[in-house]
Amino acid sequence: MKQRKNIFIIIIGCLFFGAVVGWMIRGGEEHPAEEHTHIDEEGVEYTCSMHPQIRQNEPGQCPICGMALTPVGNKKSGESSPFIMEITPEAVALSNVQTTMVKSGSGSGKLTLTGKIQANEQRVKSLTANYSGRVDQLFINFTGQEVQRGQKLATLYSPELVNAQKELLETAKIKDRQPALYEATKEKLRLWKISEKQIASIESSGQVDTQFDVFADVGGVVTARNVAMGDFVNRGTAMFEIVDLSNVWVMLDAYESDLGAIRKGDDLSFQVSAYPGKEFKAKVTYIDPMLNPDTRTVGIRAEAVNHNYELKPEMFVSANIATSQAGQSGLMIPKTAILWTGPRSVVYVQKGNREAPAFEMREIEIGGRVGEDYLVLSGLEAGEEVVSNGVFAIDAAAQLSGKYSMMTRPQVKTLDTPEEFKKQLTAFIQSYLPIKNALVKTDAEATRKTISPAKSILAKVDMKLLESKAHDIWMDLLRPIQSSLDKIAQSNDVEEQRKHFETLSDNLIEAVEYFGVVENTIYRQYCPMAFRDQGAYWLSSEKEIRNPYFGDKMLTCGEVKETYEPGKRVISESGSKPDVQVGHQH
Repeated sequence: MKQRKNIFIIIIGCLFFGAVVGWMIRGGEEHPAEEHTHIDEEGVEYTCSMHPQIRQNEPGQCPICGMALTPVGNKKSGESSPFIMEITPEAVALSNVQTTMVKSGSGSGKLTLTGKIQANEQRVKSLTANYSGRVDQLFINFTGQEVQRGQKLATLYSPELVNAQKELLETAKIKDRQPALYEATKEKLRLWKISEKQIASIESSGQVDTQFDVFADVGGVVTARNVAMGDFVNRGTAMFEIVDLSNVWVMLDAYESDLGAIRKGDDLSFQVSAYPGKEFKAKVTYIDPMLNPDTRTVGIRAEAVNHNYELKPEMFVSANIATSQAGQSGLMIPKTAILWTGPRSVVYVQKGNREAPAFEMREIEIGGRVGEDYLVLSGLEAGEEVVSNGVFAIDAAAQLSGKYSMMTRPQVKTLDTPEEFKKQLTAFIQSYLPIKNALVKTDAEATRKTISPAKSILAKVDMKLLESKAHDIWMDLLRPIQSSLDKIAQSNDVEEQRKHFETLSDNLIEAVEYFGVVENTIYRQYCPMAFRDQGAYWLSSEKEIRNPYFGDKMLTCGEVKETYEPGKRVISESGSKPDVQVGHQH
């Protein structure tokens, strides 16, 4: 019994000693089985596009699906904005990212569509048997055989036709006494497509032909042979199908967005891979009135002359249509740069360089299509570069990295406002600037004199131009703006005027962010030391700081917090990234 107890103690001791040694080898660290995140010293991460939770510091394959991992960026690069996606040069090369400069000009007036060649259905002829009989001879042995008009195709033996010939010969003997019967017999043969020449030959020879030939009444290519030697055919049986390929259809697919640029009668040129560098001409003759619900495309048909039968049905083509919108001009970007999200679409603007690529997601407003380009109404400036190839890869990387993307767009604070109201609001902002400048000079009397012109311009801002929510917001802002102007005009104390100026500025900033400005860029500036370190904002038309809350005492104290550009929308702080400070709140 004592010996068993000693053995048990030895076993427990060995297990404990093994556990201690194992802990020492692991260094006391735990490695959860689900942990897949590894970041190197430079912070470059590789992730799986299908399983974004998989991240590591070197290229490889996803342990879940086996897809190649792609680099998504540098975590130590000091991200400055949720709109900007920073990626590695390797990722740019892997995604084949290319950029195009935004240029002002007129569109090419050309629209590129793809499709294929089809036989002209108006030139398809089905050759049928005019009388019943047996196929004794066949001169067309395979489909694709070319035939000429009048060429012999087959020979038939027809008992009906034999009897009809006998009737003709008998009635020909009594045609003087019974001409009507004679004519009726001939008409019977004519209805079977027996020619006058053949009828005359039967009468003159006095012999009954047991076989009759079938001739092609059109020229073309045999696309179907439905009979064989020895087959018995009835009247109306389709024996051959012949297509005239001297004129063919070019069938193209156009998306809904393309339809506004295509008209009946537009000229087009197209190419086929069989003849590199050779251009064929055609003209749009038909636009399908029905949209294909599966592909969301509309069929466009053009007709082309097919010299030497170079164009074969089912050949793929790439066509350029000279559209009716060639005269439009303005800022242009290629359609491949646009991510469609509704009235305001998304593009990625290049912000970095070759060594440190970075791209900013930006909402823009686009106009009509001009060839392969689109007009830009707002959101971009000439000279900027937008991603024209690889845009989906950048957007996917931004989404995986928690940045704003096409699918996770921030809430926009700026409302759709009539242009006339924006002009009136901008005019009031221009009258606000002299108030700010007078306070910069710490001149109470000069400040009071600026109020009357500002109130006069404010009275001209027509609230009737706004509707529903926009009208209510303006009314809530208008009251404190009017009250602040009145109190500034009634005070001779510059410090008291500055308190009311802050209220005026706060509400005017809200108005700018909700309704926008035209023509001039406005800067929202901030002094953290105003009103005993509580801080205060103001608006300025210049980027240079001129502090209205301290004047000469601390003239340059402050910084630019926001830039309001004409046509550029302001993002609401209540968007999908609460940890990022954008916009302005009071």
